[in-house]
Amino acid sequence: MQEAFLHYVWNYKKIDVFDLKTTQHEPLEIISGGRLNSNSGPDFFNGQLRIGNQLWAGNIEVHIKSSDWFVHGHEQDSSYDNVILHVVYEHDTEIYRHDNSIIPTLELKSIINKDLLANYQRLFTAKNTWINCEKDFADVSDFVIIHWLERLYFERLEHKSKHIEELLESSKNNWEAVLFKLLAKAFGLKVNGDSFFSLANSMDFSVIRKSQSNVLSLEALFFGQSRLLNDNFSHPYYKELQNEYWFLKQKFQLENHGVIPLQFFRLRPLNFPTIRLSQLANLYFKEHHLFSKAMSIDRLSDYYALFEVPTSSFWESHYTFGKETKPSKKIITKSFVDLLLINAILPLKFYHARQKMESKEDIIVEIIDSIASENNSIIDGFNTLKLVSKSAMTSQGLLQLKQNYCNKNKCLKCAIGNSLLSK
Repeated sequence: MQEAFLHYVWNYKKIDVFDLKTTQHEPLEIISGGRLNSNSGPDFFNGQLRIGNQLWAGNIEVHIKSSDWFVHGHEQDSSYDNVILHVVYEHDTEIYRHDNSIIPTLELKSIINKDLLANYQRLFTAKNTWINCEKDFADVSDFVIIHWLERLYFERLEHKSKHIEELLESSKNNWEAVLFKLLAKAFGLKVNGDSFFSLANSMDFSVIRKSQSNVLSLEALFFGQSRLLNDNFSHPYYKELQNEYWFLKQKFQLENHGVIPLQFFRLRPLNFPTIRLSQLANLYFKEHHLFSKAMSIDRLSDYYALFEVPTSSFWESHYTFGKETKPSKKIITKSFVDLLLINAILPLKFYHARQKMESKEDIIVEIIDSIASENNSIIDGFNTLKLVSKSAMTSQGLLQLKQNYCNKNKCLKCAIGNSLLSK
């Protein structure tokens, strides 16, 4: 049994609250159970109780056994001096205040809701399962799941906001620079995301600004900083890039020691870093004020139009510098724009709106809910139990659920877990 379960029981009064008595056989009335404390100190603050004929106001501590009071060293901590009730699953010893008066104790073992306890044991004693509730997940109502996943999506945006806040601080509140770093990482996808991010961090955004009028300059910057211009290919385009990069490197005193090497292995050719870097360069050549445009758009179709960007002509017949291929246009696809929106644009839109004290939640939901669900092992795992992921909002919510609740056994803080406990 976890103390978190007893917190849940006390917080939501999952006990027979009538005719309660302390272990000292005094009548107990719960006026207010107090406010759950997630930091150090007693578990619940500002509770209000009537014990016997005396009205009490103070804090409440919860343990599995009464003796855990000493295991946790509370007898030596003055912050526990104003505990007015000790709530335990099993009472095995009396606890005294510093003035030798007994702290009233409520034992839950005989008064806890029996169905709740059975559901809890079923949930937390499951072995060799992907998630604790996998046997019962299909029984949870669609209403509970969908509303919980929407909340988890915004919780995920909140987590991403912390990273954006750090980027904004390091770039001296340059929103365009932050967008560039987020987009660079997103363009690199999972395999090269860190490499592209290190590339973005290897130069000040002012260098991008001063090179935006020439797409060759932008490509030279990106390829050169990524160490893709260190060979001796004879193609004129490659030689132009080398010469341009040498000039820019001297002009802006560029260094690339911290740039993580790029990977081509196990990537589809359209996702080769060469193709994505050329598209990124063409995007910034096309859009000199990308941040303001990206933040002002409120429709998915307009985002598709904004990011409808090709590579330079050389890459229409190449995937790498050294080998020519059958010509084909390599315009950024809608499915790739979806990934950019999920991982860069919408998190930044959410954070920017919050900083401006604007409400963009409805717009963000409309956009993310119009994007197809992502496909990966986590989403497939949930859909095997019950087909729930029908859009990118639900797939993002499921990722948050698995990573931050299921994997950490936080079923008691999960709406799905709560629904199953209350059956």
